[in-house]
Amino acid sequence: MTDTLKKTSPPQGRQSRGKGITLAVIAATQLMVVLDATIVNIALPHIKDALNFSTTNLSWVINAYTLTFGGLLLLGGRVGDILGRRRMFILGTLLFGLASLLGGFAQDSNLLLAARALQGIGGAICSPTAFALIATNFEEGPERNKAFGVFSAVAGSGAAIGLLAGGVLTEYLNWRWVFFVNVPIAILIAIAAPRYITESERQDGKFDLPGALTSTLGLVGLVYGFIRAASDGWSDPITLGSFAAGAVLMAAFIVVEKRTAQPITPLHLFADRNRTGGLVMMLCIAAAMFGIFFYVVLFVQGPLNYSPVRAGVAFLPISVAIITAAQLASRFQTTWGPKPFMAGGALLVTIGLSWLTQMNKDSGYLDGVLGPTVVFGLGMGMIFVPVMLLSVAGVPGEETGAASGLLNSMQQIGGSLGLSILTTVFAHYAKAEGQAQAPGFLKSATPEQMAYFQEKGEFPPHTDAANSVLAHGISHGFVVGAALAAVAVLVALFVVKAKPGDLPSETSGVAMH
Repeated sequence: MTDTLKKTSPPQGRQSRGKGITLAVIAATQLMVVLDATIVNIALPHIKDALNFSTTNLSWVINAYTLTFGGLLLLGGRVGDILGRRRMFILGTLLFGLASLLGGFAQDSNLLLAARALQGIGGAICSPTAFALIATNFEEGPERNKAFGVFSAVAGSGAAIGLLAGGVLTEYLNWRWVFFVNVPIAILIAIAAPRYITESERQDGKFDLPGALTSTLGLVGLVYGFIRAASDGWSDPITLGSFAAGAVLMAAFIVVEKRTAQPITPLHLFADRNRTGGLVMMLCIAAAMFGIFFYVVLFVQGPLNYSPVRAGVAFLPISVAIITAAQLASRFQTTWGPKPFMAGGALLVTIGLSWLTQMNKDSGYLDGVLGPTVVFGLGMGMIFVPVMLLSVAGVPGEETGAASGLLNSMQQIGGSLGLSILTTVFAHYAKAEGQAQAPGFLKSATPEQMAYFQEKGEFPPHTDAANSVLAHGISHGFVVGAALAAVAVLVALFVVKAKPGDLPSETSGVAMH
């Protein structure tokens, strides 16, 4: 993906015909990968019951995907550059479809998590090559700019489409269809791609497999450590061993990247304080964002007792808020510069997350969900554009793909780490609240409720006890989210020094996943 913006024109031939279909095929793949980050969220309560997940282990349904996707994203782009982007685009799409099929048929939690990890690998291959294929298949100038615009719009709307699609599929079919729906799409894309997409020229280079493996496995170790701590405590030997292994592997990753001639993560990109500040902010904000889409979804289908479709609709305002604020930030970026938007946006995010810490079992949609998530969304939208611009500002053309890929990886990695940390805090406070609620529940429980409690080891859904436990854990978990957002405010104020003239004139080199 490193040469995505290279000033070349696609060769003449069949790619000059059916450009609309070409763009539709590329955009469909991007949409499939992006919406998969949220389409599953709405189905989480149903997956939890069907495959006997605990609330803490349920976070692996998200993390298994985001860790492999974010950890291997840069390697996926490099593989496409070296082996041919169209070839790897097709391979990644088919792998994603196969993994979705396995996930849909999963009869236990382990198979579902393996399928989610395989989906992440497929997404890490096809997503960066999809972006790169636009440069290969569309003439530089208005044609390519229009294609990038459509591609970015699809990426931006994917989350909202995923929430609605997940709600519809879960309610009117069942949760397995949030996976099955990808299979025919992947097959159609794989059939159309050889006909309508031109292959790129192969480039010389090497695969940084040691860098990809050490970074991905190191992150898995850290995330597993947090989630293990949630269930078995901080003194558990496996918890401590996971943290130790994660730290050693991440240190090894840094050593590998310093010594590798063609690293997947050029460490010198961190030398620019504005870029590093933006990456740290993305790490912090993504951590909170993934927490919202995970835990607040559980809340609206728990204490609020929303149907899957209604839950999907309930989250549309946050998507509208993000898109609206991003448009305003983009319009006034060159006038005011990135810092006011980054600092103001991070402050709004902090306010929204602080508001969520007041959640309780009696919170309604307007005060408990809509208000804080819209404030969060406005802040996120204000941050989105300047961070994108700073990620590629001053970067040589041959490293633009690596820089934008690094930002996308930070989003996925931050989300995984943040969700695991929030889950640890959630579990601690939910356990304490469960102990407080147990005596009252045992006195008033019906035989059916008692049977559920004895079988599952938790309170039946939609009971006062269950609602109290969930809301209590969520509210305390978002204290961590608010603290991370406060760190982003400090970074925007004291680390980022960018001025309007420091920004590139366009954003076509970056597309968020």
